[in-house]
Amino acid sequence: MEIFKRLLRLSKPHMPKFLLAMLCMLVVGASTSALAFLVKPALDEIFLKKNASMLKFIPLAVIGIYLLKGICSYAQTILMSFIGQRVVADMRNTLYDRIQMQSLSFFTKNPTGILMSRITNDVGYIQGTVSEAVTSLLKDSFTLLGLVFVIFYRDWQLAIIAMFVFPLTIYPIAKFGQKMRKVATRTQVTWGSLATILQETISGTRIVKAFGMERYESRRFAGENEHLFRLAMKSVSISAVSSPFMEFLGGIGIAAIVFYGGYQVIQGYSTPGTFFSFLTALIMLYEPVKRLTNVNNTIQQGIAGAERVFEIIDMVPEIKSAENAVTLPRIRTGIAMKNVSFRYEDTPVLKNINLSIRAGEAVAFVGMSGGGKTTLVNLIPRFYDVTSGAIQIDGHDIRNVTVESLRAQIGIVTQQTILFNDTVKNNIAYGDIKKSDDDIVRASMAANAHDFIMNLPKGYDTIIGEQGTKLSGGERQRISIARALLKNAPILILDEATSSLDTEAEIEVQGALENLMKGRTTLMIAHRLSTIRNADRIIVIVNGEIIEEGTHESLLAKNGEYARLYQLQFKDEGQNGKNDAKNPL
Repeated sequence: MEIFKRLLRLSKPHMPKFLLAMLCMLVVGASTSALAFLVKPALDEIFLKKNASMLKFIPLAVIGIYLLKGICSYAQTILMSFIGQRVVADMRNTLYDRIQMQSLSFFTKNPTGILMSRITNDVGYIQGTVSEAVTSLLKDSFTLLGLVFVIFYRDWQLAIIAMFVFPLTIYPIAKFGQKMRKVATRTQVTWGSLATILQETISGTRIVKAFGMERYESRRFAGENEHLFRLAMKSVSISAVSSPFMEFLGGIGIAAIVFYGGYQVIQGYSTPGTFFSFLTALIMLYEPVKRLTNVNNTIQQGIAGAERVFEIIDMVPEIKSAENAVTLPRIRTGIAMKNVSFRYEDTPVLKNINLSIRAGEAVAFVGMSGGGKTTLVNLIPRFYDVTSGAIQIDGHDIRNVTVESLRAQIGIVTQQTILFNDTVKNNIAYGDIKKSDDDIVRASMAANAHDFIMNLPKGYDTIIGEQGTKLSGGERQRISIARALLKNAPILILDEATSSLDTEAEIEVQGALENLMKGRTTLMIAHRLSTIRNADRIIVIVNGEIIEEGTHESLLAKNGEYARLYQLQFKDEGQNGKNDAKNPL
C-alpha cells in the first residue's frame, strides 16, 4: 500500500484534472445506476399500467442518460490517460537521471540490459497502474456504490441476501493479487536477463560470429524466452481463473435472488417492476466487482514494477558533491596524492600511494595488467572515491569541490572509444556543445581528422553508426581526440589510447595526441612503451604500489622492473624489425 500511495502522490501536481476526472466518473457511475433504476417504472408504468405519458418520458430519459454517460466517459478517459502518461514520463526521466548520477561501481553491478528493462518494462507496468487501474478503481467504485443504493432502495431484504456473497470474494481476490505480484516480479527479472543477452550479443556480434557461437547464443536466448513464456502463461492463468470464479459466486447470489424474489412476486409482496429493477442492478453490480478483481491484478503488477523502479530512484549515489562543495578553479600548481589507498569491495587495489604531479607535466604509468594503473587515474575524476588518504588539486581535496567543476577540468581518451550513432559533428561537439562549427573544425584539424572527415559521404554531417562502426579504429580514435581537444580541459587522461591500433594508425593518432597534450597536465597509461619515452616522468606500479619512478633513460639505467618490462617487450626487435610488439602492461 505504501508503494501504491507513493504512486498516487506523483499525480498531486495534476490534482485539478484528477478531481474533474473523478467528477466525470461519478456521473458515469450514477448514470449506470439510473438505468437500473428506470427498469421499475418502465415495467410497472408502461407494460402493466399502460401509462402513455411514461412511454414518452422514459425513452427520452434513457437517451439522455446514455448521452451524458458517453460524454463523461470520454472526458475521464482523456483526463486520466493524460495524468497516467505524464506521471510515467516524469518517472522515466527521474529514473534515467538517477541512473546517470550513479558511480561506475553501480554500472559494474548492474548490467546494461537490466537497467534498460527497468526504464522500459518496469515503468510500462506502472503506467497500467497509474492510468488504467486507478481509473477503473474509481469509476467502478462509484458505479458499485450507486447500484448498491438502487438494490437497497428497491428491496433491502433481497439486498442483504445478495450482499452475503460479497464477503466470500475478499479472500480469493487477495490470494490472486499475491500470486500475480510474485509472477510479475519474476517476469520483470526475466525481462532484464533477456535484455542483457540482447545487448551483449548484438553489440558483441563480431565475437559471436568469430567463435561460431551463434547456435549457443540462440539456445541461451531461447531458454530465457521460454522462461518468460511460462511466466506469461502463469499470469494469464491467474487472470483467467479470477473472472470465472467471481462469476460463479455471482451466479450463486443471482440464483438465490431469483428464487426468493420470484416467490415475493408470486405472493403479491412485490411487483415485477421492483424485482426486475433490483435484478438488473444486481447483474450490473457484478460487472464492476469482476473488473475490480482484474484491477487488483493490474495494481499488483504495477507495484512489482514500482518497487524495482523506486529501488534505483531512492539509491543515494556513492559519488556526489559535498553539501559545502566549492567550485574548483583551473589547475595552476598540480595534483597531489597523499597516502591514497583503494579497495574494491574486499579486494585491495592501491596501497599508500604518495605522488605529486606538477601542472603541465606529462606522467606515464606502466606495469603489468591488474597492477592498479587505470584505477589510480580513475580516482582523479572521482569515478571512484579513495578508501583512505586524499587526492588534492592545487591544495583542494577533490571530495570538497563540486563534481561538475572537477570533471570540467579533465579530458579523457581511452582505448575503448565511445562514440554515438550520430553525426561526426555532434560526436565531436560532445566535448563542449556550446562551441561553434569553426571550433569543431579546428579541433578536428589538430586531431589530424579533418581530411578523412571531409572524404566521408556527408562530411561532418555523416552518421557514423553505433560505436562508430562505419569508421576505422584510427578514425574513431582521432574523433575521440578531437572531442577532447574541443573540451580544452587542463588535465588529460590517456588510457592506453593507441594500444588497439596498428602501426600506421598509431603514427597518425600519436601526432594528434601530441597536439592534445601541449600545455596540459597529462596522465598516460600505455601498453607500448615506445609511446611514453618522451614523458617527463614514468611511474612503475606493481600490485598497487609505486616501486619506481624516473625518466625513460634513468629507469633503464636502474635495471629494475621498468627495464625488465622494456626488454620483455622489445626482445624480438632485432629479429623482426618492429617496434610495436605488445605485452599486457
